[in-house]
Amino acid sequence: MAQSMLTAYLPVLLKPYSQYKNDLIQFLQNFRVVQDENFYTHLGPYSSEETRAPGVESSLQDSEEISSLPMSSISPNEQMPHKYMIQIQEIANRTRKSLNIELDDIIAEGREELAQAITINTLRFIEIASQAVDEILKNVKPQQSIVKDQFDIVIEQYLQLESDYRGTHIMSEDSALGNEIDPRVMAELDPLNAPIEDQQNKIPAQLVRRYEIHFIPPTNTKPLSIREITAVDIGHLVKIKGLVVRVLDVKPRVTVACYSCESCGFQAFQQVNSRKFMPLVACPSAECRTNRKSGELYLNMRGTKFVKYQEIRLQETADQVPVGHIPRAVTLQLLGEVAKQCSAGDLVTVCGVFLPTPQTGFHSLHAGLVADTFLQGMHIERNKKTYEEFIPSVEVDRQVFELSKDTQVYELLAKSIAPEIYGHLDVKKALLLLMVGAPLRRFQDGIRLRGDVHVCLMGDPGVAKSQLLKHIATITPRGVYTTGKGSSGVGLTAAVLRDPLTNELMLEGGALVIADMGVACIDEFDKMDEVDRTAIHEVMEQQTVSIAKAGITTTLNARAAVLAAANPAYGRYNKKKTPSQNINLPPALLSRFDLLFLLIDTPNEAQDFQLAKHVTYVHRVGKHPEDEFHPVDPQLIRAYVAKAKRYNPVIPGFVSKYIVNNYVAMRDKEKKAGEWAENYTSARTLLSILRLSQALARIRFSTFVEHADVDEAIRLLESSKSSLREEYIGKSYNSDPVAEIYRHVCEAIHGMDGTSEVVLSDVERQILGRGYSHDQWAKCLEEYEQLNIWMIDRNLDKIRLVA
Repeated sequence: MAQSMLTAYLPVLLKPYSQYKNDLIQFLQNFRVVQDENFYTHLGPYSSEETRAPGVESSLQDSEEISSLPMSSISPNEQMPHKYMIQIQEIANRTRKSLNIELDDIIAEGREELAQAITINTLRFIEIASQAVDEILKNVKPQQSIVKDQFDIVIEQYLQLESDYRGTHIMSEDSALGNEIDPRVMAELDPLNAPIEDQQNKIPAQLVRRYEIHFIPPTNTKPLSIREITAVDIGHLVKIKGLVVRVLDVKPRVTVACYSCESCGFQAFQQVNSRKFMPLVACPSAECRTNRKSGELYLNMRGTKFVKYQEIRLQETADQVPVGHIPRAVTLQLLGEVAKQCSAGDLVTVCGVFLPTPQTGFHSLHAGLVADTFLQGMHIERNKKTYEEFIPSVEVDRQVFELSKDTQVYELLAKSIAPEIYGHLDVKKALLLLMVGAPLRRFQDGIRLRGDVHVCLMGDPGVAKSQLLKHIATITPRGVYTTGKGSSGVGLTAAVLRDPLTNELMLEGGALVIADMGVACIDEFDKMDEVDRTAIHEVMEQQTVSIAKAGITTTLNARAAVLAAANPAYGRYNKKKTPSQNINLPPALLSRFDLLFLLIDTPNEAQDFQLAKHVTYVHRVGKHPEDEFHPVDPQLIRAYVAKAKRYNPVIPGFVSKYIVNNYVAMRDKEKKAGEWAENYTSARTLLSILRLSQALARIRFSTFVEHADVDEAIRLLESSKSSLREEYIGKSYNSDPVAEIYRHVCEAIHGMDGTSEVVLSDVERQILGRGYSHDQWAKCLEEYEQLNIWMIDRNLDKIRLVA
């Protein structure tokens, strides 16, 4: 197999590199791309004067002339701008630092042989492409004034000193011999043309270049898993897909080291291509060699060139790991502009060169011919972008606009979350509000109120809690799924590790830090140790992780919405125990959850029949029944949520008064319930109502919160305990449901501004949301209407208090 592959590559490898260089020059200067009219305005023109390398035919036209003509009067070939010449012009203007060459463009030009050669010998062709760009840049003039940096000054000083030094010696020798100075000799005084045997006198081209070359493989190349890369791929351009599990800090790395001699003042350069190198010690100048001086060199930091260097750890995703194996990982080295493009927890597709790392020092004595490998990254594409970075296409934006005009968009989006799971509509609505969230509030004194919504799903086994958690972790841009028993407090917050490069102590973020600006899904929440669970308290309310260990005192951001799933204290819900005994979570943690759903699996013939019918259909067909509804695509849900997050709704004064009255009623109801109270109501519950109301307003793309938003928020709070209400209502205290409904109606009427009437259908929705039946609601209306307490106008849908 290896012999056949070598035979296939042999015609490519035997072609001279000089011919490849000319091919790249012609490609970079001639390639055009079809774009719209705005392409010229966006990229800007480039200088067309003498933009051709010597020996290459010129066929470029000025972009200003093209853009000044009407598009209808230009031929199709002339409407195509020079894609790479525009980028090279920006490099000449020093407004661009990288040149990304796509192999798709090379193949489109009919140069498949060149694309294949680049794929199998990428590092060599990076240097060839750099030489080609250097040839082109010699004839490209900057379109703006260039501000000199330290390298310009160092190069100018070095050229002047070296030219004076070498010119003085040549002229003194020729004058002593009585000869005239040959002009061709003077042309050779440039240190850039130094002889090969005196390489230290030559300025490295890497020091002069202010750009980077990156090759991007064809788009039809299938991303490989880490275990699919073998020794045959050494030196090749590969594309892999994986999960970023560790990101080290960005540090400077030497690419060209500059030395100065203490004896003669000579400057020497050393090109560095690896993380470790042996510095120069002896001065290579002719003066030190002639005088037999051992001139000592010291590193000149002003003339040394550094680039950004970052290492990340890439791991296989769960779907790439075979049965019975553990995920493999590979080190990814990022240089220059490729660094700082991803963070821990991102799912990325990386294009780079697969290279070996030979063992050095004492390790080389035992390693033999075995070498570690790494991937030198050239292009990183994040598969999931954050809501802030998400830029939808025109078609997606149109679909979002059409969806927002639907009056039932709230119901439709909620049903589209895990449509294969039957029922749990209120739970799915809560998960939708968790994805949307509320705006973050910051005050002048530094106090901040979180906008993320925390939800806890507690219930009997087999009610699809874990499936809902995994689905949310999948459709959200930054979703992290973990289990309570398999996670420690350090694993959730942050751990102190040693940097493998500098051996210094460093912090590595845990699951909650990785899920920053996303969703942290914690399954088996009740199985966590109490010590580890206390680490979540600060994250859920302050949304920070404070660290003070191993000499490191800092605060990390953990602005994540927490979605937890847990089982009751006895495995299944014990109806003979109180709710607080079944939940078995401390009140300090329970109060931090905006919604706590108690999902109890109770036998019900009608519901059990529908559930079994739905599950069997999904197993047989592989999708949910189509006759129910047409779900929204997850990509469209993500786009809708991204647009909804741009709204910052405010709460008007009359709505604020309405919220206050409902909160006071909830506290009074809990006081009467005593130990059989379904939840723990505190001031955080009031903030939860505000957050849920604002999230509902965001779904409507509204800047104001309405009464309907508050009613739905309170309904979700009440319906989250609907499984208990049939068991415990009136069990520990004597209360008449009709009297309770009357009290709620009066509170709703008094919550309005100075009016004694309210919309009947709105009040009915509130009452039914609190768990009362239609019969109890009808009995209350009839009983108090006969007592002349209120009057009901069913035509106008109004109810008015008489006194």
